[in-house]
Amino acid sequence: MDRYLAMQLLPLFLFGVGAFTSVVLAIDSLFELLRKVVESGLPINIALKVFLLKLPYVMVYSFPMSTLLATLMTYSKLSSESELIALRGCGVSVYRLVLTAVLLSSLVTGMTYLFNEQIAPAANYEATRTLELALKSDKPSFKQQNIYYPEYREEKAADGSTNKLLSRLFYADQFDGRQMKGLTIIDRSREGLNQILVSESAQWNASEKVWDFYNGTIYLVAPDRSYRNILRFEHQQLQLPRTPLNLAENSRDYGEMNISQALQQLEVERLAGNPQKIRKLEVRIQQKIAFPFVCIIFGLVGSAMGTIPQRTGKGTSFGISVIVIFSYYLLLSVSGALAQADILSPLIGAWLPNLFGLVVGVFLLMRVAQR
Repeated sequence: MDRYLAMQLLPLFLFGVGAFTSVVLAIDSLFELLRKVVESGLPINIALKVFLLKLPYVMVYSFPMSTLLATLMTYSKLSSESELIALRGCGVSVYRLVLTAVLLSSLVTGMTYLFNEQIAPAANYEATRTLELALKSDKPSFKQQNIYYPEYREEKAADGSTNKLLSRLFYADQFDGRQMKGLTIIDRSREGLNQILVSESAQWNASEKVWDFYNGTIYLVAPDRSYRNILRFEHQQLQLPRTPLNLAENSRDYGEMNISQALQQLEVERLAGNPQKIRKLEVRIQQKIAFPFVCIIFGLVGSAMGTIPQRTGKGTSFGISVIVIFSYYLLLSVSGALAQADILSPLIGAWLPNLFGLVVGVFLLMRVAQR
């Protein structure tokens, strides 16, 4: 029975992967690449390479949708042809019938995690770099603006409490891949001496592990906030942390990072102290962990809905799949937004759609088993 059900599920799953991947790729990437070929002169071979590199990222999202489609269509077909009735007449319970779909969905969950963690982020990042290098071969492959990095120190007060005070503030207008430009640095790390540095540009010196600043001015400020000295320079080296450069270099898009890279980025963002970015990244990390398990949820929901005695065709099953998928992603968007707004915790915001789907699947399964 398990082999029979697996052979019924596998072709429909592969069909779903091909169908959903093709539709999403056509909407998300194909038309945009064709426009770049025509308007920007993007070479055909580069466009084809970018298209293939986008494939794993889209397939990650097609796996859960294909699981739902395959289970719903397979069990609906078996139900409409009275095969499920025959199996139940032989003493096979509904729970045992659905178990096959859930186990196969677990394998798809593992495959989704592998793609989502190891293959899709690297391929997506390479696609972005390839496209940018092809369209802007004479420019850096990335550019960041408004790099903001504060450092804090803890100071004990007379009553024994600890206060968090600003030690250093680093700001740059932009980073073009080689140099920081338009810099302003407020340094309060030395007791009794504050300084403000304004510089046209700066570059990290990896060999000496210092910053090279160019064409700037240093204002030394006394404790009573009066100017002590002004120093103008063409080239000045300062020992400052490399963290601002890490912020600029590591700011990949969410879809271009795996969980490990996202956690590293989270540590950098925590050093920078931007609560909004920290919260968003925490939610994204939890969503990345929770997403593969939706394959099991869809497998349970699809098989449970399919076992309900009914006469449904392939078109109806496909329509129901689209409605369930839309409902899931709508709930995912709403719960994610609530988590980013600090109404829900990142953990609850990411796992709430899965929990809701599990409750619905178990409810439908128990309802069918009671008939």
